[in-house]
Amino acid sequence: MKQITSAQNPFIKSLVLLQEKAKARKQSGTFLIEGMREIELALKGKYELETVLVCSELIAKSYNLTILQSYNLIEISKEVYQKLAYRDTTEGILAVAKTKSLQLSDLQLPENPLILVMEAIEKPGNIGAMLRTCDAAKVDAVIIANPKTDLYNPNIVRSSVGCLFTNQIAADSTEEVIKFLNQKNITIFGATLQNSQFYHQQDYTTPTALVVGTEATGLSEAWRGNAIQNIIIPMQGEIDSMNVSVASAILLFEAKRQRGFKIST
Repeated sequence: MKQITSAQNPFIKSLVLLQEKAKARKQSGTFLIEGMREIELALKGKYELETVLVCSELIAKSYNLTILQSYNLIEISKEVYQKLAYRDTTEGILAVAKTKSLQLSDLQLPENPLILVMEAIEKPGNIGAMLRTCDAAKVDAVIIANPKTDLYNPNIVRSSVGCLFTNQIAADSTEEVIKFLNQKNITIFGATLQNSQFYHQQDYTTPTALVVGTEATGLSEAWRGNAIQNIIIPMQGEIDSMNVSVASAILLFEAKRQRGFKIST
């Protein structure tokens, strides 16, 4: 197994850029995954790994590395690992993976899909949290309209705890996403204050897209105008909005309840 012990190694420097710069990720078509669970989920999600980096000083002996034997394995020192690691916790394993196409046309939807659309969400932590919720609710697709953040930002990878890899994801302009949903005869519900009805009074049992926007500006006029109904979550406190990831969870699980969501034991 090849070994790298210096953080000044050119290859290691290129990986640091992947962590820090969206431009580097876009140009190379690669990004870093940190943690064994996340790597396993990436493989399950059919992501292609280029290189796996292992720090024997830090990696847990219980990890089964046999599934990674076919990849380019590199042993790295603790110093190098800590240079690359994004999380505070140390797991001792990273992988360089290829990004995936985010084309709307690549989505494989069932006959009666449930989709979450995020418009112009900027905070990676919110995106990661929503991806976790989408995995928990087993939605059929996640679409990012007018993306403001690189999907392979390390904070999204971290905060999604691997759910970046378990969801079908596409990204495009608001106009193209609306066109796509209309072509697929998917009913649009926009989460917004204007001209809204309570979310629990709507029917989500047919092909449905639930659309959420930023807490600061809400949804754009294009979504408000194309929604069959704008919806609102009733609140009894002093504020009129809540964190977008929390709102998304409420809406998605109401849709799943209506669709006969059952808890397996």
